[in-house]
Amino acid sequence: MDRTTGGAPTRPPQGVAGAVLLLGVLLAGAAPLIPLAVLVYRYEPELLPLFAVPLAVLVAAWRIARDRARDQLTDPLTDLPNRQALLMAAQEAIAERADGYSVGLILLDLDRFRSLNDTLGHTAGDRLLVHIARRLHRALRSGGPAGSATRESIDDVFAGLPRHYRRGRPMVARMGGDEFAVLLPGINCPDSLERVAKALIAELAAPIRLDGLLLVLEASAGVCVYPQHAQDAESLLRRADVAMGHAQRGCSGVAQYDETQDADTPYRIGLLGDLRRALETGEVQLHYQPKVAFDGRVVGLEALLRWERPGQGRVSPDEFVGLAESSGLMPRLTDYVLEAAVGQLASWRDQGLQVQVAVNVSPRDVLNPGFAQRVAGHLVRHQVPAHALQLEITERLLLDDSRRAADTLAELRGYGVGMSLDDFGTGHSSLVRLRSLPVGELKIDRSFVSRMVADDHDAAVVRCSVELAHSLGLTVVAEGVEDDETWERLHCMGVDAVQGWLVSAALPAEQATAWLRVHRTGAPPVERLAASRGQLPAALRAMQGGQPVLPPVVQPVIPPVLPPAVQAVQAGPVPQPVPAAQLEIQAPGTQSWARTRPQ
Repeated sequence: MDRTTGGAPTRPPQGVAGAVLLLGVLLAGAAPLIPLAVLVYRYEPELLPLFAVPLAVLVAAWRIARDRARDQLTDPLTDLPNRQALLMAAQEAIAERADGYSVGLILLDLDRFRSLNDTLGHTAGDRLLVHIARRLHRALRSGGPAGSATRESIDDVFAGLPRHYRRGRPMVARMGGDEFAVLLPGINCPDSLERVAKALIAELAAPIRLDGLLLVLEASAGVCVYPQHAQDAESLLRRADVAMGHAQRGCSGVAQYDETQDADTPYRIGLLGDLRRALETGEVQLHYQPKVAFDGRVVGLEALLRWERPGQGRVSPDEFVGLAESSGLMPRLTDYVLEAAVGQLASWRDQGLQVQVAVNVSPRDVLNPGFAQRVAGHLVRHQVPAHALQLEITERLLLDDSRRAADTLAELRGYGVGMSLDDFGTGHSSLVRLRSLPVGELKIDRSFVSRMVADDHDAAVVRCSVELAHSLGLTVVAEGVEDDETWERLHCMGVDAVQGWLVSAALPAEQATAWLRVHRTGAPPVERLAASRGQLPAALRAMQGGQPVLPPVVQPVIPPVLPPAVQAVQAGPVPQPVPAAQLEIQAPGTQSWARTRPQ
């Protein structure tokens, strides 16, 4: 199989093709001189050599034009085709495709190349880029050195394709900086393209010796296929870049294009505009999901976003929150949520409902300058003590800028705001990071809790997480509790509180208020924070009297809200039950355990 790569579309014609083209140019340029040459030949043949001058000028002009065209399509450092040449080749491949014929594109970016370039110098960096270009060109031309994983993988991919998928010629191009692209006409399967990308990344990871140093490079790649992912060459390149960015953020090495991660599709552009308008008009609502202890006390609620897009129905929070993060709208959305949640806290406190509300914040929020002061401003404006608010964070924020994140979290702790570590076990959990986070609560992710009854490995993860958190003095909350058996196993493991559909679905503010009036609150004392008066804003100190204000411990006025199996093992007499009619909250998702108490 012929798999010649590189600068074929940008090289000047050579051999027979070049000679024919040159002869054609000479004939076209010399055509006006032919009648004059005939006259000179008849009457003054000794003047014929003078006609060599215009012919030489024609040849020189042709060569200059040829070299200029080549330079416009060639990267001067690596001598590979550049971005324009790649686009031209992609357009040609798309225009020539037959039914079922596709065009694949791999976009590669070297990780942390900028720091390496700054350390070794730009000259060494340029030499490294030339070496990388040669590696990629050689890998696609011959499949890499004999016996290498690159050669075996790429050859296997091409050999497994139908014949009509193998008529294109791969091209390696440099897009600028440390970005390279590989165009593979004829590959119609994104999975096959992903295999090639992984093989190329493995080839680039082979050690390189430069100026006595042994360097090992890592790369990320995005793959995109026409026509599955894009309908033209420009879109193919842009969407491969989107996939590459996702691979870099997720540290996954290779990623296929996914429309849900692309903020520039017409759908997502429209969604972003509607989200901005929804924040202005108050269409985005907060629902509140309770967290309860095993003796029935309500220890807090989590504020969750809900948005009914006019004419489109409900939009998934993961979708529009992710869009807000990628578009720069996240600070505005977070301020919107904090204002609504703290305002609701103030309303509940006026009604005698002492409860803590948790709000999720993204790493982008915590890393924004002045975030702690903005949080304190919301509390002061609504006259709500800081301990009534809890912020749920993830470990991911420490991967971006651990120093700034630690300073912001310490400032929030100084104000008295509670901290919870959300989605524990799904990210980059470690003892070092967990110890460095100023949190008082750890939430075990629902992905482990929901499967712990059927999967012993997930149960072991939950058990170890509980023991680790308690050894560090943290409260443990389990998310995603949906059945009695999970409730009982979590109780036996020593989990402090649970959250999920078994307790209640997330309720609108009015229904959450009714739910709280029935169940009341009996939260355990909140952890006192070692904050001095000098660390608190003046308005917040005046509101709190200089000391963190703790919520009163209110004993439940109704029987413990427990599953029947747990009630059976409780010591002591069972209090007089309340009729079910007084306990029923007509809200979707209020599950059976709250409706099956003794009648």
